[in-house]
Amino acid sequence: MVKPKFYRSAFIFISDSWCSVMDARFNPLRFVRDPSLQAYFMLVLFLMWSVYFGFLASNYIGWANYDLVASIFLHICVLLPIMMTNAVFKDAERDGAAWLRAWREQQREYQYSKTLDARRNQNICRWDLENEC
Repeated sequence: MVKPKFYRSAFIFISDSWCSVMDARFNPLRFVRDPSLQAYFMLVLFLMWSVYFGFLASNYIGWANYDLVASIFLHICVLLPIMMTNAVFKDAERDGAAWLRAWREQQREYQYSKTLDARRNQNICRWDLENEC
């Protein structure tokens, strides 16, 4: 079995991780019925974590001139490429792109083959006829 290329695995990991945290269909905010409230809570959480990491960076790491605005800016700089990657993958999933199906199938086959040896002898038991009652 051929190991998937690193960039393919990384892109799939980014897309799946994004969905598990930011997609309201998968995260715990899916239980909030109003989409505008879901968006509000996501914005509040974004600002809260930006302030928190800004506080950590300025006090414990000692980054000079690192404040709330810099924290929000850096978080946006990190999130924009992740959002663009996710958008490309969602567009490909919606259109049924053959390359994405091939990437996911290759990754599934590789994960299956990695665990095949461990599962091969998992349910085997020896039948000892001498000790049977």
